[in-house]
Amino acid sequence: MSVGKPCVQSSEGWVWHANSTLLVEAGTVDGVLHVPMNPYLVGVLSVISIFGGALLGMRLQYMLPDHHLSKETQDLVKLCAGIVATLTALVLGLLVSSAKSSFDAINTGIVQASANIIFLDRTLARYGPETGPVREQLRCTVASDINAVWPDEKIGEPGLQAVERKNAMESVQDKLNAIEPDTDAHRGMFSQAQQISASLAQSRWLMIEETHNILPHPLVVILVFWLTLLFISFGLFAPRNMTAITVMFVGACAISVAIYLVLELNHPFDGLVRVSSMPWRNALQHLGR
Repeated sequence: MSVGKPCVQSSEGWVWHANSTLLVEAGTVDGVLHVPMNPYLVGVLSVISIFGGALLGMRLQYMLPDHHLSKETQDLVKLCAGIVATLTALVLGLLVSSAKSSFDAINTGIVQASANIIFLDRTLARYGPETGPVREQLRCTVASDINAVWPDEKIGEPGLQAVERKNAMESVQDKLNAIEPDTDAHRGMFSQAQQISASLAQSRWLMIEETHNILPHPLVVILVFWLTLLFISFGLFAPRNMTAITVMFVGACAISVAIYLVLELNHPFDGLVRVSSMPWRNALQHLGR
């Protein structure tokens, strides 16, 4: 079945992000505006800030008196820089680990949901032809969800604003509950289908909560500030040649890529690093058979 084929219920679906740029739209929580950070912009600003700190340190070599650059001062600066470097490495390492764990949890949830969708469809197929409307609703729900969650892979408009206001899984459950089993075998399959649909609805909300775990802005600002201070200390005693400048620029870029990676992993449905739509597309191919 083609994902691009329009469905009657294409205005409904599970929502895990609000547009193709960021995982969630800017909103207010407790009266405070929360705007998701753009990973590309933060990465570029980090390079500018950190490498700018290195250049500032090299500039200070000319401006400070010689006794401010003595061996004792150099040892003290190295000691403080070591403390800042240790703190920065710990915080950055924890952020990368946390972001990767969150990304893996969402990816695993998508794989499990796709397996449950196939299992639900096969259970309904075994029940009998009276479940045809429920299976069609399920197929349209999955197709519209793919278009909404991965908009750059869709064909046609997904109607995201309508998707935000509705939940197609509830329509599947409503149509399922309208069925009246008349035999013990049907009652068993009906009960199983209800459990699977409830599990799918619960998984949806669990993944929504996972994607709302936005990295606090002050934490990123403090991290970049620490790194800028660290590179100021590097530039303060660095030799004045292009090799030293190039090495510090490469170092600033490497650290900024790590910060970019953390933000990318916090946006699992966007950017260069994102979860794949293949599990759901494979599930869609099996629906209705």
